[in-house]
Amino acid sequence: MKTKEVKAKHEAWLNAETMHNSSLKWLSELKFAKDEQLFFDDLVKYYTIQLIASKYFNKSKKIVTKLSDLQEKTDSLINTIIEHEKGLKIMVDTINQLDEEEIHKKEHRKLIITVSYFLEKYRAFKAELFSLVKGIIKEGKQKRLLQ
Repeated sequence: MKTKEVKAKHEAWLNAETMHNSSLKWLSELKFAKDEQLFFDDLVKYYTIQLIASKYFNKSKKIVTKLSDLQEKTDSLINTIIEHEKGLKIMVDTINQLDEEEIHKKEHRKLIITVSYFLEKYRAFKAELFSLVKGIIKEGKQKRLLQ
């Protein structure tokens, strides 16, 4: 069975302004995610005793590892997008560099997929983390009520 190469339907509208706006949006979202990750670090530190002393230990261990991985990936994506943004100057200079411009467009298409995938995984991580913390808080409240 042969597979077809799928062409992106958005090729026509990839111009310098569109790529610049996309890059700025991604940077904003990723910088916000980075700030959230600092909050998540504090949240994990605050509930460390409950996380290591409860039935949630294995799950919390995985979440802490995921958080660390996400922080590294966030930094990497931010740096990649900043470099991509700097490279947009070849799109707006008056020199026709069609090959370089096409390479930059292909890079942008890859970034569209990469950032979308990352943000999807990041949202799933947040839901998992909040679910874990919610369970710990409920457990703590139940213990206080029983005392």
